[in-house]
Amino acid sequence: MNIKESEGFTMSRDTISIHFVNAALTGVKRLGMDVDTLLSHVGIEAELLRQPKARISPEQYTRFVKMLWMVTQDEHVGFDIQPRRLGSFAIMCQLIIHAKTLGDALELSSQFYKLFGDEWSVAVERDKHEARLVPLIPKTMDPDHFITESMLMIWHGLASWLIERRIPLERVHFGYPRPNHADEYDALFFAPVMQFDMPRTEITFAADYLDLPIRQDEASLEEFLKAAPAQLLVKFKNTNSLTSRIREVLKSQIGEEMPTLNDVASMLYLSPQTLRRRLAAEGKSYQGVKDALRRDAAIHLLLNPDLTLEDVAQQVGFSETSTFHRAFKKWTGVTPGLYRQLHGYH
Repeated sequence: MNIKESEGFTMSRDTISIHFVNAALTGVKRLGMDVDTLLSHVGIEAELLRQPKARISPEQYTRFVKMLWMVTQDEHVGFDIQPRRLGSFAIMCQLIIHAKTLGDALELSSQFYKLFGDEWSVAVERDKHEARLVPLIPKTMDPDHFITESMLMIWHGLASWLIERRIPLERVHFGYPRPNHADEYDALFFAPVMQFDMPRTEITFAADYLDLPIRQDEASLEEFLKAAPAQLLVKFKNTNSLTSRIREVLKSQIGEEMPTLNDVASMLYLSPQTLRRRLAAEGKSYQGVKDALRRDAAIHLLLNPDLTLEDVAQQVGFSETSTFHRAFKKWTGVTPGLYRQLHGYH
């Protein structure tokens, strides 16, 4: 069985930093809930929270977020002064699905949020050329920026779903210093300009998108709501960056000898110098892209209890299991065996 045939594994999936799990738990800790017990219900051991380089699969993260909603009965999972009852997002979607254009739908969404009070809002702004989504959330309620970033992802994902195309972002401003997890932003918010310590947090895109018609209906909304809004936290991610394009090229090569930087540059019709320079501008290196791809593949494969550690090592391109152990610990902070134990596989 090769990597593409392994049950439950899809090479298009990335992995998610444990930071987002830790940050999401801030709200439930405020509510006095037992974090260890909550995590055990979704197959994540609390020890993993203390491994800053640890990562989980999108499926685990989706189950985790859904579990938080159920135990808190709050779509804002303890971050808001007043709980946002389950079903609020669905009702908002049922309202906006009948709008004519994306701009109308987003404006209705903004008005809907204001019904719950003044503490939270997502404003929609537009001028001649640009449109902006601006989350206004009290910093005291969101110390790790979890809800702010989640709202940006959900609103951007919702807007993209409504018009059936990913809306490319032109600029992202963050109203706080560059955090330790900023390397994750390439996949979440990729834009040519990404700046920190700005007066406010906002994402900017071409205003023309607001004039596009809504391409969804009640039937497609019903299907969408079975997984939303959790799926919006792991879907509609950037596919336009050079890093993403290189990952696509390399995916079919995992488990085999990886092409050189010069080979990939040729495949993408770039000079090696240009490829290095553009990767550096995204804060990446070719070796780093290869390592991240192998890391993500290994994490997904380790969640398959039918595969031995030797199988996983081979399928991500390591002839020696010991070499795989060292590499995986460097990538994630834990060995493959311990990672599997921390996810309930012994």
